[in-house]
Amino acid sequence: MFSCIFISSLLLIAKFVLTFMHVNISKCFYKITEDFHHEGDVVIGAFFPLHTYYTKNKIPHSYLPYYYKDNYLQYNFKNYQYILALVFAIEEINDNPNLLPNISLGFDFYNVRFIEKDTLMNVCFWLTGQGQKNILPNYNCGKSNFATALTGTAWTTSAQIGTLLQLFKFPQLSFGPYDSILSDRGQYSSLYQMASKYTSISLGIVSLMVHFRWSWVGLILPDNHKGNKILSEFREDMERKGVCIAFVKMIPMTWNAYYNKFWENMDETNVIIIYGDIDSLTGLMRNIGQRLLTAKVWIMNTEPHITDYADYFMLDSFHGSLIFTHNYRKSFKISNFIQTVNPYKYPEDIYLPKLWHLFFKCSFSDVDCRLLANCQPNASLDVLPSHILDMVISEESNNIYNAVYAVAHSLHQMHLQEVQIKPHENGEAIAFFPWQLNIFLKDINERDNMSFGGRQKLNAEYDILNLWNLPKGLGQKVKIGSFSANAPEGQQLSLSEQMIQWAEGFSEMWINVSSVQRVIIQIQRRTTVYRKL
Repeated sequence: MFSCIFISSLLLIAKFVLTFMHVNISKCFYKITEDFHHEGDVVIGAFFPLHTYYTKNKIPHSYLPYYYKDNYLQYNFKNYQYILALVFAIEEINDNPNLLPNISLGFDFYNVRFIEKDTLMNVCFWLTGQGQKNILPNYNCGKSNFATALTGTAWTTSAQIGTLLQLFKFPQLSFGPYDSILSDRGQYSSLYQMASKYTSISLGIVSLMVHFRWSWVGLILPDNHKGNKILSEFREDMERKGVCIAFVKMIPMTWNAYYNKFWENMDETNVIIIYGDIDSLTGLMRNIGQRLLTAKVWIMNTEPHITDYADYFMLDSFHGSLIFTHNYRKSFKISNFIQTVNPYKYPEDIYLPKLWHLFFKCSFSDVDCRLLANCQPNASLDVLPSHILDMVISEESNNIYNAVYAVAHSLHQMHLQEVQIKPHENGEAIAFFPWQLNIFLKDINERDNMSFGGRQKLNAEYDILNLWNLPKGLGQKVKIGSFSANAPEGQQLSLSEQMIQWAEGFSEMWINVSSVQRVIIQIQRRTTVYRKL
């Protein structure tokens, strides 16, 4: 099986290497707008992180405060899956005669750059309908058919946007990981989280430790309220199962300030758990990827979003990693839809022309940067490597899909209620204020046991994936097991060990540190503490 994947991946490598050799990056590739729109009777605002700007030397701009001269544009095409999930859900609903009949859904997309000022500015552009023109607070000078806002992935982004939308009781659906701060109804009464708050991931990971008799492991967590909460859960589960913690490293958002201290004591164990959302651990993941580490097994709850993988076969730092992901009983099937997506079908999309230019040798027209020529025949998103655009649906994309259905069902119920009170004339457009949707969305977190459009209960079930590295980043995520907290004791963990590809140089004999070795390490630590005192 592995050899088949390897051979097919080598063929893909040749194709993409030739593509990069012949592509001269056009100036159109670096021309970017912060938004694009798809018309509909009712519009959803989508605030997704797809591109950002970074600076290397922080050279101040001559007349623009808080800006730098050496700004560089960076695309995160992996997150383009969010737009695909959004468009797919909207088209499904628009084609369904039994859901929102005679009413079409559309969307306004705005990029999120992790800078609070820019994020709030885009929200203001959207609310006022002014685009990049002058903003008139509390006035909408354009269309007024907004329904709700989709925000994420970071909880900080949803919190920033929620602070503004809360002023108008404007409904907001967060598609990122569940966060207890966002559940504060006093502060965010109109914010609803699509992710389940119930998790058994610490129990699942610790069960994996017990299965392989890994009794000495490291923990890497974000230095925030979520990291502190999961740390207490890991401590409790590990103590109960007899697993010892070699070290705990809490990673701050400002990774550069912590960089030098991080690698201290990392050689105490070769099994390390990394828990956190990708936004809070981006710097860490990138640094691990750049160091070309081997002989370590990383157990994670999220896949690292790194596009510059090592070219060395089987020597990627994350090769052999084990990833716990939520298992969806019934996920939406998007593969056929993805094969039909192209810049000509969706001319308003600002990212598709850039993907086609970069990977399919298309040339931009001198007249319009969205017009393409001389493209490879049969170009399709589904042939891109997984580190560029993954075809396996992520938890965030699943949440976006379910969020669109939640909005559609709420609009449908509200429309039926209005028709019963006051029948609409044929062809009369639906008219409402966004805050009216809150009554239909307020119990969304209690509907886990129901089929809510595409929404399905997570039921504390996880798939366990093994990350296989291949040259040029053409890796594979292979399901090698599962964990179900609701299964009987002794049957919760299921593994196909023969399918696991371990990290190069990894040895289970080194991992199973004896009790004598652990005592020696603990004595050394105490001696160091006494010396400091």
